[in-house]
Amino acid sequence: MSTPLSASVPDAPLVDETAEEGSGKGIVAGLDERAGKVRRRVSSRPASIIAIVLAVLWTIPTFGLLVTSFRPPREIRRSGWWEAFANPEFTIDNYTDALFGGSTSFATYFINSLVITLPAVIIPITLASLAAYAFAWVDFKGRNLLFVAVFALQIVPIQVTLVPLLTQYVDWGIDGSFWPVWLSHSIFALPLAIFLLHNFMKDIPRELVEAARVDGAGHVKIFFQVLMPLLVPAIAAFGIFQFLWVWNDLLVALTFASGQDTAPITVRLAELSGSRGASWHLLPAGAFISMVVPVIVFLALQRYFVRGLLAGSVKG
Repeated sequence: MSTPLSASVPDAPLVDETAEEGSGKGIVAGLDERAGKVRRRVSSRPASIIAIVLAVLWTIPTFGLLVTSFRPPREIRRSGWWEAFANPEFTIDNYTDALFGGSTSFATYFINSLVITLPAVIIPITLASLAAYAFAWVDFKGRNLLFVAVFALQIVPIQVTLVPLLTQYVDWGIDGSFWPVWLSHSIFALPLAIFLLHNFMKDIPRELVEAARVDGAGHVKIFFQVLMPLLVPAIAAFGIFQFLWVWNDLLVALTFASGQDTAPITVRLAELSGSRGASWHLLPAGAFISMVVPVIVFLALQRYFVRGLLAGSVKG
């Protein structure tokens, strides 16, 4: 009687491993089936028709604005852009006056936008990466409660914080500089950045971090040499979001950077659209000048953007 019992003991792990392997294959097969269904729906004929219609509806007004930006002022006042090809008359004077004209000087505001946007993207990404690593891989007391508190900050409206922040900046004596804009955009972006990067880090296999610890790596070495190369898609995805948000922002710019020395290009566009003056015809050219950098950034980082959005959605 003892022989069958002893022989049956070593067979138990083999059964468990087979079951686990079978369940793992089943999960992967189910995910592949779902991905295939989504792919077929997205690439179906109705979905393609809807995408084409939306693209055309978005392109027509953009194309009209582009044509208007090259038309002389008298033609803009006299007829619509769709009549430009019946009597074609185009000029680049609108762009020249918008960039280098004495009354407009978009070049100065364009540089201000670059000076505002780059630090406002780098600062929150740097701080959020370190905070996300701490929440994901450093075990300390109250970690979960603090993470929930940081995540809850996303529901705080920006409008509620503008006056207290402006008062604080005046007390610190940094109003009128770029620091209020940098700090404000960083504060507003940190909760979402920490949440996204934390979720991405949690998808990294724990065995990879444990192996680095066994080899004697500390937190600094693990973060920079092990995790940072894997975080490039997530950082690029959030960086694009943050760049577009800061570049196109008007509310924060009007509150903290309304002076000519610090105002971004969106403030100048708002002045042109609301001035009703003699230079309102420069607004289409100014709009396209402000679009150049975001389009270049998105096209250059598009592959990272897609990888960052899809990262962690399917686990093998």
